[in-house]
Amino acid sequence: MFKIVSIPGDGIGPEVVASAIRVINTLARQHGLEITIEEHLFGGASFDVHGEMLTQETLEACRKCDAVLLGAVGGPKWENLPHEKKPEAALLGIRKELGLFANFRPAKVYDALVNASSLKPEILAGTDFMVIRELTGGIYFGEPRGYDDTRGWNTMVYEHYEVERIARLAFDAAMKRKKQLVSIDKANVLESSQFWRNIVHEVHKDFPEVELIDMYVDNAAMQIVRDPKQFDVIVTKNLFGDILSDISGMITGSLGMLPSASIGSSHALYEPIHGSAPDIAGQNKANPIATIASAAMMFEHSFCMKNVADEIYSAIEKTLASGFRTADIANPEDTIVSTTEMTDAIVANLEAS
Repeated sequence: MFKIVSIPGDGIGPEVVASAIRVINTLARQHGLEITIEEHLFGGASFDVHGEMLTQETLEACRKCDAVLLGAVGGPKWENLPHEKKPEAALLGIRKELGLFANFRPAKVYDALVNASSLKPEILAGTDFMVIRELTGGIYFGEPRGYDDTRGWNTMVYEHYEVERIARLAFDAAMKRKKQLVSIDKANVLESSQFWRNIVHEVHKDFPEVELIDMYVDNAAMQIVRDPKQFDVIVTKNLFGDILSDISGMITGSLGMLPSASIGSSHALYEPIHGSAPDIAGQNKANPIATIASAAMMFEHSFCMKNVADEIYSAIEKTLASGFRTADIANPEDTIVSTTEMTDAIVANLEAS
């Protein structure tokens, strides 16, 4: 028996989470799985009801479940709140409270969408790499931090254990793929990056089969756009990972295609990497694939059912190959389908497999 906490969140979050839950329930029936799903408020939706973005009730539910499925948080309605009360601050808080120190973001190009990107098809075809981002350290959490009328300041700091544990996770991931790991830093100007590099090389001694490549973050941004197929697994610190994973997302055509998994020692949270898209919220236009693929990552990493995850990816591939396109991935000549129509097609392909 598995227990999932569903957090629809804000904007298009409720729509895409509903799509993912349909997929989860379909697979539960097909495989005879007992899966319970318990919904909780978070982000702006929670603030409107409870006056706080993350309640203790939601946090405790997340601590007691097998996996958390999150839609999206934030929107213009809550932008003018104090920084510490904004939805984004609550998202950082839940990652910290659950110990979610590693973020996995795959950048995979489906064959049917090779023309959806701004990159040339011959550059893009065959791209399939994973960005592993350290998630609970670095400049987003370092102290001191703040600003006044004359200056603003943040602190980029890492402890040895923080770098070592993310490095080991990345080397493990590389061992399961092509045995290549690119560690991205800015060691030529940042002492914290030289510290990062030193520890990654220490851990490398335990994984001699993996080829380790060091790359500066500015060069990495260029290389991801120039030749994305050269990468297999990337590991990097919080700030750099935030930027590079979004670059990786856009080269594949749309952020609406890309899932993520935030993983710790005891808990895991799965979410699409796109935002809440308030401009299309409630219009049945959102692309549900990123959230459905996040559910696939849940089956693989939290439930240890890679075969079920592969069924989801196959259903997505077949649906795209059949010509189904939401607006974000459509070319001018394509027929655009709604969120529910895309979900219907994916579910139908799952049931037919």
